[in-house]
Amino acid sequence: MRTVVVTGGGTGIGRAVAARFAADGADVVITGRRIDVLHKAAEDIDGSVRAIVLDGTDPLRTATVAEEIGAVDVLVNNAGGNTDFDRDAPIDLTDVAEAWRQNLDNNLISAVLMTTALLPRMPAGSTIITIGSIAADKGAGSYGAAKAAVASWNIDLARQIGDRGITANVVSPGYIADTEFFRDKLTDDRRTSLLDAAMTKRAGSPSDIAATVAFLASSGARQITGQTVAVNGGEWPSR
Repeated sequence: MRTVVVTGGGTGIGRAVAARFAADGADVVITGRRIDVLHKAAEDIDGSVRAIVLDGTDPLRTATVAEEIGAVDVLVNNAGGNTDFDRDAPIDLTDVAEAWRQNLDNNLISAVLMTTALLPRMPAGSTIITIGSIAADKGAGSYGAAKAAVASWNIDLARQIGDRGITANVVSPGYIADTEFFRDKLTDDRRTSLLDAAMTKRAGSPSDIAATVAFLASSGARQITGQTVAVNGGEWPSR
């Protein structure tokens, strides 16, 4: 039985990823900051899912959680989001610096810390998948910059762990409905523009991302590493 860790596993994409692996018979651990949300997700998905409260930007707590979890076969760094949605507009350089650091901490540093903590416990054949964003290509202030940094870090990570038989990839979603990302502040006009931008003319779903993550963690994807896999309905094509 594989052990799978999903950070930010209480809602949205993380919850869908956790549910997908649990349905496949994995031992799943979900982490996040909100204990009530985590416990509800664990109960709803499968009684065997373990929920661990964790602020992924805290190095000491991350190290403790890694010790508690033990050996891991799949790590999904999903925790993050655009923290600018939770802040007022900056009024001075101190505010600007704090806003940028917060997005970098939540999206990049949290993934680096959890990966670094768990890597010694990951055997050959394991995989690390980090959730990026179309914002890394399109631009979105400090959030887009943080996700672009995630993609660059992943390349170096894949290079370092490749000879251990461990893969590392980024899954980069476009607009995904049924998540907390926009904090219920997405206007109808903005939603319409996002749907129009996709070639599929529909929003992505958390299950779309979960399916891609499951493939990258499968035996059929062992030669795929160091890549950013876009799941955006064609909104931002690649070649």
